[in-house]
Amino acid sequence: MAGMPPVHLILGDDEFLTERARLHIQRAAAEESGSSGTRPELTKLKASEVSEGELLEATSPSLFGDNRVIVISDCERAGKEVVDILLRACANPAPGMTMVIIYSVTAKTLKKKKKKQPELVAKLRKIAEVHEVFSLYPNELGQWATREFSSHGVRPTPDVIHAVLEGVGSDLRELASAISQLVSDTGGNVTREAVQNYYVGVAEVANWDIADAAVAGRVEAAVSTCRRALQLGASPVAIAAALANKVGAVARLYSARGDQYSLASQTGLAPYVVKMTQPVARRWSADNVTKAVILVSELDAAVKGQGGEPEFALEAAVKRVAELAR
Repeated sequence: MAGMPPVHLILGDDEFLTERARLHIQRAAAEESGSSGTRPELTKLKASEVSEGELLEATSPSLFGDNRVIVISDCERAGKEVVDILLRACANPAPGMTMVIIYSVTAKTLKKKKKKQPELVAKLRKIAEVHEVFSLYPNELGQWATREFSSHGVRPTPDVIHAVLEGVGSDLRELASAISQLVSDTGGNVTREAVQNYYVGVAEVANWDIADAAVAGRVEAAVSTCRRALQLGASPVAIAAALANKVGAVARLYSARGDQYSLASQTGLAPYVVKMTQPVARRWSADNVTKAVILVSELDAAVKGQGGEPEFALEAAVKRVAELAR
């Protein structure tokens, strides 16, 4: 069987498809080197920031011939010197080295340059395996979703595809996640009714439902509801705010005694909030309330872009709050 090509060009502007293509290449390189018992060393560089010396060092032959994957992004912003080094490295890649060149450009922009394509793209097209990752047009989404189902061993009917697109929209990351979840939940028997049932419950989930499940200690319900709400495009900031408000209510009520109206007056909470929250709040300990308050404070920073991935931080916080409630 022929080996994996040593040079890959990921060409296009869709971030999800770019990431998927890159991971596919990395996995294939790891599988190919599996017989040697060592995983390839991964190096990530940005062509817009890397120095010529750093790039020369990264792409030079290894003394021991180790397997390596060199991922170079931002290549559309590379200067001429960096482009020259990349082209030399790709024309004659060192033994054991897999080169992954990521060039972000829209199909429309590239089409305008058809007669004179960027030098890096034009030359790599001749020597590299090209992975096109252009953003899809609306009329291409149905075919893409069908192929995504097929990758899970499912042949969807047109009404299933229509229902999924109607429920999720055009974001490919969300579509891929939803299709994977649907296949898993239904054992591969995905019908229009299954799709509608999946989304009806989720689309109507309020952020408060996630927060309520978390402070009540219902770990699985809180996490799965949060995950599905995010898949449907719910705002991490809004869910985090609901969780913070609910934890704040627990903090005011866990040690309080009295009827809902006197407690509402004391705490500044609405009487119905007191009525709903007090039975749950009484099960909390002072230590865990403190931990939860700190947690939602840190979450606020995470979902507002101060480092990390907001969806991941949110799901982890929802799970942790639910665990503290037990």
